[in-house]
Amino acid sequence: MNAPGIDTGTDKSRHFTDRSLGSRGNGGFLSSIMMRRLHKLLDRMDAGLRVGQIEVHLPGGSFRILGGRADGPQAAIHIRHWRALARIGWSGSVGLYEGWVKGEWESPDPVQIFSLFVLNRVSLGNAARPSPFMRWAGRMLHRLRRNSRAGARRNIEFHYDLGNDFYAAWLDETMTYSSALFDEAAMGGDELAAAQHRKNARMLERLNLKDGESLLEIGCGWGGLAELAVQRHKIDYHGITLSQEQKAYADQRLAPFGKKTAVTITDYRDVDGAYDAIVSVEMVEAVGQEYWPSYLDCIDRNLKAGGRAAIQYIRIEDDIFELYAKNVDFIQRYIFPGGMLLSESRFRALAEARGLIWQDQQDFGLHYAETLRRWRANFETIVKDGHLPAKFDQKFIDLWRFYLMYCEGGFRGGGINVTQVTLLKNI
Repeated sequence: MNAPGIDTGTDKSRHFTDRSLGSRGNGGFLSSIMMRRLHKLLDRMDAGLRVGQIEVHLPGGSFRILGGRADGPQAAIHIRHWRALARIGWSGSVGLYEGWVKGEWESPDPVQIFSLFVLNRVSLGNAARPSPFMRWAGRMLHRLRRNSRAGARRNIEFHYDLGNDFYAAWLDETMTYSSALFDEAAMGGDELAAAQHRKNARMLERLNLKDGESLLEIGCGWGGLAELAVQRHKIDYHGITLSQEQKAYADQRLAPFGKKTAVTITDYRDVDGAYDAIVSVEMVEAVGQEYWPSYLDCIDRNLKAGGRAAIQYIRIEDDIFELYAKNVDFIQRYIFPGGMLLSESRFRALAEARGLIWQDQQDFGLHYAETLRRWRANFETIVKDGHLPAKFDQKFIDLWRFYLMYCEGGFRGGGINVTQVTLLKNI
């Protein structure tokens, strides 16, 4: 839907050139060349927006309408300095964040911008992705942060050992840091804790656990799923993590259930046992494509014949996986070093090559968007009320604010999704 009173056709209003930084602006001739290049970037973005539109307010007071060809997200962005566009053209989503945090651009609702870009991910192509040099540099940095045994521990500590007091301040009382599963009929009114309990229960239902059996959890978090499992079933539970903070919290949480539960600091590659069931919730994204085979080997090696594994994972759609895999995005650079979203087709092929039968897949990406919206509301409340632990400064607050908005936009735009699946090991 077009903005009222604005022609978004192919006339000169779509290709308006800002005159506030011409030959009389700072930089003269070089500035003029830069402006032309930046308007070409806007032209490429405009051509790639098949649905939705973005109203771009430029330095000097002019504006352009990009897209507007079919209904979709309606976004607005105010470019305070031309460097904001240069950063996007040079380093993609990393530049988008760095320009935002420096005040070079702002928006009344950045989630809409992220959703718009993701929704048009195929038609945009490389229009808002890093330059070839930055792609190469990013891959080299990402390679240095790969998830070897030592690297995996460093990467997990970087994110999860920020402190249990930090996560407890804005997660719900279940201390669950993964997508909730809401009641479809009452998503907006469903309590987050109830939706997280529903998600954990659904994962356990996939396993058909019986009293006396054993359960391995790869990436146990703060022990929410483990607590529900041992409340419902008389089982032997073993959870593994690389986070000292998570282990300390989970140990305390599971202490009332006695010696039938254990949480250890263990790399998944080092697990060697025989379990009736395995569960893993949003851990495989921290593994990296290089180690997907090792992760699935762990499941295959440790799962008894006829056993079930339930996995919840985040995927990026195959239509942009190749572009995504060649770059290092904002999340990989600043939030989850060493991380990588799954290509479902590639991951499934690896699982099936090991004789693991893929069953009962359920996608629920919009539930993650709602989960992120709730987390962001909680986060903003604790910041406003001054309840964030004192060690976290404004730079950290801005980073996490952007992170939560960026992820929500990705799920709303449909380029990323969250899925539960059951893997059955043949008898």
